[in-house]
Amino acid sequence: MTRMFSGGALLCAASLLLSVPAAADHRADGHAPIGVMADHFHAKGEWMFSYRFMSMSMQGNRQGSDSVDPDTIVTTEPNPFAGMPGQPPTLRIVPLEMTMDMHMLGFMFAPSDRLTLMIMANYLDNSMDHVTYQGGMGTNVLGNFSTATSGWGDTRITALYSLVDRPNFRLHGILGVSAPTGSTSETAEVLTPMNMRPTIRTPYPMQLGSGSWDPVVGVSMASRTSQLGWGAQWNSVLRVADNDDDYRLGDQHELTAWASWLFSDPASISLRLRHTDRGNVSGRDPLIMGPVQTADPNRLGFERTSVGVGVNLAGQNDLAGWRLGIEWETPIREKLDGPQLEVDSMLTIGLQRSFD
Repeated sequence: MTRMFSGGALLCAASLLLSVPAAADHRADGHAPIGVMADHFHAKGEWMFSYRFMSMSMQGNRQGSDSVDPDTIVTTEPNPFAGMPGQPPTLRIVPLEMTMDMHMLGFMFAPSDRLTLMIMANYLDNSMDHVTYQGGMGTNVLGNFSTATSGWGDTRITALYSLVDRPNFRLHGILGVSAPTGSTSETAEVLTPMNMRPTIRTPYPMQLGSGSWDPVVGVSMASRTSQLGWGAQWNSVLRVADNDDDYRLGDQHELTAWASWLFSDPASISLRLRHTDRGNVSGRDPLIMGPVQTADPNRLGFERTSVGVGVNLAGQNDLAGWRLGIEWETPIREKLDGPQLEVDSMLTIGLQRSFD
């Protein structure tokens, strides 16, 4: 229902945006595809609110670049906790699919022509389905179970500083911090290989935050001609200190580039390429343990290259300042420090409103 409401409300906004005649000073390609954050800055005194709904679907497991089935995982993949009381030699619980939904609220304000301040807060809904194999070996399935977590994630506070601002070319630096407002102590009931159902701390992918203050750095640029636009951005989150649970998430580096075609001032389409590199977890939460891959700090890193297609709509005349963006993205290459769930697709829908 949440997805239907979010998508339906924003699609209704699209019809309103397109119903107004075009004006030359409000182009749809003035912003990057909606899946790109911190892509633009504002003139002095301008401010903007934004709402994005993002949904990522993951299904099936991959080891490196190759798919791997659950039976193979539970008979060949070593359990990093083997040797501890009650721990089998191999993994015995396998994630089958996961859905990650995010509601992101943003606010931007420009105290000067060169400096724009931005804050992004997000609310997460995560769910993961698993299969549990019976006992310490073999391929007899004991049963299935699901876990779910929800709540506010980490909050990103960023300054965008304009380096070049010309009519058809913009360049700015990105510097900020990710504040640890998301929980790292979420719990859920699980099904163990011994047919018990304890409530335990969920593994790292189901937690809502990092638990640490993390620097954010990057550079973003954009250019356009009469109908063709393009841009690129580098953005990194650096994990510089352990959290209170004795671990730190891996650094994440992202490089993305896009091109857009303007049909008319109210509407443009885009094509985007994104490469993401995320490291494994350093350290370990002593309360996260079990014969499942998501509890292993060394099975969380990845390299992923994806392609996205999108639509940007810009309000004109009486609706000037409103923007609606939609982008669908899917991987074309994944290399996972697995086994890990592989990403199938991600959908982003966003509505933005700017004011002078």
